[in-house]
Amino acid sequence: MVSVPYYVTVWSCPRTIIIRQMLAVRHGFLDGHSFAHLLRSCNTHCSIQQGKQIHLLFLKTGLDSSLFFGNCLLQMYARCGHLNDARHLFDEMPLRNSFSWNTLIEAYLKQGEKENSLDLFNSMPHKNIFSWNTVIAGFTKCGDLKLASKLFDEMPLRNATAWNSMIHGYIRHGQPQEGLRLFKKLNFDPVESSRVDNFVLATISSACANLEILDCGKQVHTRIVVNAVELDSVLGCSLVNMYGKCGDLDSASRILDLMLDPDEYSLSALISGYANCGRWVDARRVFDGSNNPSVVLWNSMIAGCVANNRGKEALELFNRMRSDGIWADPSTFASVMSACSILHMLENGRQMHGHACKVGVVNDVIVASTLVDMYSKCGCLEDACKFFDQLEEFDMILLNSMINVYSSCGRIRDAKRVFEIMPCRSLISWNSMIVGYSHNSCVFEALELLCEMHRLDLRMDEVSMASLISISANICSLKLGEQIFARATTVGLESNDIICTSLINLYCKCGNVEDGQRLFDEMRKFSEVPWNSMLMGYATNGYGIEALKLFQEMRTAGVSPNDITFLGVLSACGHCGLVEEGMRWFFAMKNDYHIEPMVEHYSVMIDMFARAGFLEEAVDFIDRMPFETDASMLSSLLRGCTAFGNESLGRKVAEQLIDLDPDNSAAYVQLSSIYANRGEWERSEEVRKMMQERRIRKSPGRSWVDD
Repeated sequence: MVSVPYYVTVWSCPRTIIIRQMLAVRHGFLDGHSFAHLLRSCNTHCSIQQGKQIHLLFLKTGLDSSLFFGNCLLQMYARCGHLNDARHLFDEMPLRNSFSWNTLIEAYLKQGEKENSLDLFNSMPHKNIFSWNTVIAGFTKCGDLKLASKLFDEMPLRNATAWNSMIHGYIRHGQPQEGLRLFKKLNFDPVESSRVDNFVLATISSACANLEILDCGKQVHTRIVVNAVELDSVLGCSLVNMYGKCGDLDSASRILDLMLDPDEYSLSALISGYANCGRWVDARRVFDGSNNPSVVLWNSMIAGCVANNRGKEALELFNRMRSDGIWADPSTFASVMSACSILHMLENGRQMHGHACKVGVVNDVIVASTLVDMYSKCGCLEDACKFFDQLEEFDMILLNSMINVYSSCGRIRDAKRVFEIMPCRSLISWNSMIVGYSHNSCVFEALELLCEMHRLDLRMDEVSMASLISISANICSLKLGEQIFARATTVGLESNDIICTSLINLYCKCGNVEDGQRLFDEMRKFSEVPWNSMLMGYATNGYGIEALKLFQEMRTAGVSPNDITFLGVLSACGHCGLVEEGMRWFFAMKNDYHIEPMVEHYSVMIDMFARAGFLEEAVDFIDRMPFETDASMLSSLLRGCTAFGNESLGRKVAEQLIDLDPDNSAAYVQLSSIYANRGEWERSEEVRKMMQERRIRKSPGRSWVDD
């Protein structure tokens, strides 16, 4: 029996317009090269059927046995994303060359199938420069820098493309120091130093910009001058950007003057540099001095507004841009969405969402990421989730954002699902998942993730360590927290402010306030965060006077309090019974510090009134506050009614609490006790029966003792 090729048995050609082309081939009007041209036009998933029809024509005309046309078909299936079909075709090709192997390897990498691409590369009989460049670039793009580095070291003859891929890969994935180290290695090797070209120099300039190391950037610039390297638009733009980000804007301006014909990207880099340094007038001067500014320059100005928290001005510029007839691109939408996020302007954000749908850019991954961020910052987490469910393409930034969104609204399983489907995970991905587990009290899952990071030999930073110490604090496990801090010490993070602050929180939550205070006194305090942590530690452990003294020290040190600071201060006043002091600081928040009290501040104030027996004041505070009453406020008031014997008010509060939170066992117990104390035994029994009918049980008290 004669075996039939795979592609003949699977495909059949329907009667379509392509029949005309079949007739043209049959009569000699179209040759094979014309069909090769047609194949190149089949470059999306939607055009796969046309590609298959052309493939069938190749079979009928005998062109399929040609290496050239076989490679054209292979490219078509790769571009359309049909890798199984591409692999079957590759396996059955009678002739293959390096181009055939490279095409399939590159296709696997683009689809995130790293193992298949590596297996195919390892089995390749003759690897050329392009083969090595393809796998190195592919693995650096997906973040597998360890494997990319191994392949780079094994590469027999490295060229500028390989060096640039590795340097750029390190910089792109948050390891600019490694990129600089590799560049130094390139310079010290007399053979390899000849590989340095404009793109390598531009890439390393970007690394200096990201790290804001001006001296290193100046050394790169010196090499450009000494070697008389032509200052093209790419290199010039990278130097302007480097000087701009490092704050040397005069040098950035001089570089721009040296360029014969500075393009819009160089002007954009200078505008961004001025804007990022707060020199808004200079940024405006460069923008206004350009003739017919393109969308790139408009984007720089709008992004500059966002960077300087000028959200309203960003929206005004966007409207001016539209009035001038400039079409917005994905970057424009991303910046305007960010402006809506800053201003918490949900309706404007929704309008931009609709506009993005209308012009067809809503599926752009950058626009999608900023849309998700806008909805989440405006408090519409479910809208962010619904929008994400409609998307077909994602990048790492978007997926990281969704891990945070799902975690914030308690959908930790969905967050885990996103984490697991990520083809490549950055350190931010791992940290986002650990933080998500921490916020959702998934202690053991977070620790399992830590063990997995350790097994994979992944680098952990201060965010990873601080999150794990916070988890230890939430379960009051001092021993576990100190073990994690020991791990932080081994990687040189023992003096990190974020980790030390988390450790203060751990000590205080475990009741070890003295050690928390000792660590607080020893550490450098550059922001309000460590002050807040210690202040809250004092307050929650009943050290109200100490908390208020610390608050005074904080203001004396010139550190501005924020909303969290005042939560600690009000809590301390509540624990000490300092009602007048608490009221004074509550009103000072808005009047003196321009901080709008949130629902948490009102809740603490109600608790303070209830603890001190100021029950009528607490009720009045609830009636006047601009928020809906929640269960925690009513629970505080109910405890106050019970402690001070106000049974009539307690009965009303308990009934409200049951209506608001039917599963709150404490409300039923308190209401039943109130009725019993007043001799209303039947009503007390009715409440008990109601608990039984609703299957509500009193939650037993628990304590955690860490050995």
